[in-house]
Amino acid sequence: MLDREGFRPNVGIILLNHQNEVWWGKRVREHSWQFPQGGIKHGETPEQAMYRELEEEVGLRPEHVKVIGRTRDWLRYEVPDHFIRREVRGHYRGQKQIWFLLRMMGRDCDVNLRISEHPEFDAWRWHEYWVPMDVVIEFKRDVYMKALQELSRFLNRPAHSTARRPRDPSAADSTAADSLNSPTDSASGTSEPRNITAPEAK
Repeated sequence: MLDREGFRPNVGIILLNHQNEVWWGKRVREHSWQFPQGGIKHGETPEQAMYRELEEEVGLRPEHVKVIGRTRDWLRYEVPDHFIRREVRGHYRGQKQIWFLLRMMGRDCDVNLRISEHPEFDAWRWHEYWVPMDVVIEFKRDVYMKALQELSRFLNRPAHSTARRPRDPSAADSTAADSLNSPTDSASGTSEPRNITAPEAK
């Protein structure tokens, strides 16, 4: 389902714990990390799509989270041609997204990356709010920064929170590759990834 400009309606999800750290997922068999996201089906509202994608990708249900904010309008990114299937080139341009900011009300053990037959993620961790952009696929980076900037106004900052915007977001704390093999680092606000063995996503 594309709009007149060739953008597919989509939702993005930023999930916070009570330290204002964000849920950060590693894509199956890739070295890139991202937030949960997915398309809006015909007849769905953005909020309905958000809850469906949250369960499909992360295994969390509505009772596990609380909605604390959303972007006012669509945020768009264009997908480079070499990522687009040949049959839709010239029609499909990219994604337009409504981003939701959620608070985790459940426990870490409620996360289930295996709930789908085709998982999006094979590991996850909590990361400080201003995630490093160098581990995000390049064409999504601008939208990620816009979503984080707009939704940061909803943060209630506990005294021990590390949710500060760095001067250089791409240099925020450790890289994903470093943290894959490191223990929890309370100074940097990152936690050790939780790994699963998953079939290859299609």
